[in-house]
Amino acid sequence: MEFFEGMDTILKTFWFIALPVSLIFVIQTVMTFMGADASDGLSSDFDGNLDGADTPFQVFSLRNLINFLLGFSWCGISFFNSIPNTNLLIAVSLAAGIAFVYLFFLIISQVTKLAEDNSFKLSEAINKTAEVYLSIPGKMGGKGKVLISVKGSVRELGAVTTSEKIDTGTMVKVISIENDGLLVVEKINA
Repeated sequence: MEFFEGMDTILKTFWFIALPVSLIFVIQTVMTFMGADASDGLSSDFDGNLDGADTPFQVFSLRNLINFLLGFSWCGISFFNSIPNTNLLIAVSLAAGIAFVYLFFLIISQVTKLAEDNSFKLSEAINKTAEVYLSIPGKMGGKGKVLISVKGSVRELGAVTTSEKIDTGTMVKVISIENDGLLVVEKINA
């Protein structure tokens, strides 16, 4: 521990915070890239969301504590020789810690914008074209099946028609949805 001998107390404090926090940060980063980072494992007794909206970002979490301490300690170490006033150094370090948390928030908010909702909703099939898979009897006399692509996913769904029989392989357009989830289709006139 010769490194710390003769060192100013405030600088020692910054180093004693920076070393373990940096190690925890590296471990968190590795776990994130491995996919083993589902959550902090800690939960608070109050709602710590920034704006109450549906967001994965919690103000009070282990990850944000680590981000804050990382910015605080390394800023203090970096500017120790540049800022002789201890109070000003601590204030700048606090601001850097808050900036680290805010930067993390900005990064997470941008990453969540990349998420895509590919859940299938039957209502999204309206006005889409489909191909008849099993012929559809005419005048609501029975049901057939169609193959329809919604959000890049091909689905096989039950279908009926209000017109004449529609043969297999015919292209149809979905005009509505019945209460029991059947698509009401009509033949596309070519």
